[in-house]
Amino acid sequence: MTKAAESNRLILGSALLRTMIRIRAFEEQARAAHGRGEVPGTLHLSIGQEAVAAGVCSDLRREDTIASTHRGHGHAIAKGADTKAMMAELFGRTGGTCHGKGGSMHIADFSVGMLGANGVVGGGIGIAIGAAQAARLLGEDRVSVCFFGDGAVNRGPFLEGLNWARIFSLPVLFVCEDNGFAAFTRTSETTGGPGAAGRAEAIGIPSLRVDGNDAFAVHDAAATLLGRCRTGEGPGFLYAPTYRLDGHTIADRTPYRAQEEVAAHRQRDPIARLTEALSALGMNARGAVQYESEAQAEMNAAVAFAAASPWPDARAALADVQDVGAPQ
Repeated sequence: MTKAAESNRLILGSALLRTMIRIRAFEEQARAAHGRGEVPGTLHLSIGQEAVAAGVCSDLRREDTIASTHRGHGHAIAKGADTKAMMAELFGRTGGTCHGKGGSMHIADFSVGMLGANGVVGGGIGIAIGAAQAARLLGEDRVSVCFFGDGAVNRGPFLEGLNWARIFSLPVLFVCEDNGFAAFTRTSETTGGPGAAGRAEAIGIPSLRVDGNDAFAVHDAAATLLGRCRTGEGPGFLYAPTYRLDGHTIADRTPYRAQEEVAAHRQRDPIARLTEALSALGMNARGAVQYESEAQAEMNAAVAFAAASPWPDARAALADVQDVGAPQ
């Protein structure tokens, strides 16, 4: 690798690392706030999976759109959503991205192209395809990305959505974030055949498989597939095996997996791996420390903003429910 290439890699990697550290800091603060009783409902944390969100979204433009899952904090942050508004949404306050009405599982921020997290498994697939078809019909140069977990590949929207995208050659990238478990069940025990990527290829959608804990690998593969989407070559499929270090929900103590298994996966922590790779490229050791400090300050401010935001007025319960626009 030339010096120029190393320098470019260092710049890219530093941006990826900063995003990943911000995602983890946000979720750690959210977990602590939930423990204090400040966050109603439950949380689905993506700690350990940050490289997928950061790697994919690093090659997206602001006008590009994403559709997420119930484990969507990282995707929203990587796409550019404001962390203060996100935290306020978790707190159920009016300063939230959805005015406190959506909570963790339904965070959305249309201003940055984040079309929403989704409490329905596989529910974001149709939304992402609709956004891609809209871009095609409007003649707009933007792509759509759909994040979903391994559990979604066994649901109807997966086959229907991929087939539709393939038939109409839509500019959509499907990202299967395989953390090994569909809720509390190992996906390997409930998925027949060659799995997610094999099913995409059977429909005729080109797919790439990468280590989902390697931020550089995720970025490179996503960039390749997104490039095809932008040039009118149709949809792509990115299969990224990773591992969630926390439970399915914040209340899940994971009795279905051995602690030795979790400990082994902690050795593959994507943040630590990227930090090591950047050090080899010449990143100053203070770089990661600075990112950590900045992220903690940002998320402390987010929690303070959320706690100070007012609760929604009951009279606003039915506002913003539906906007039919001006249908012709």
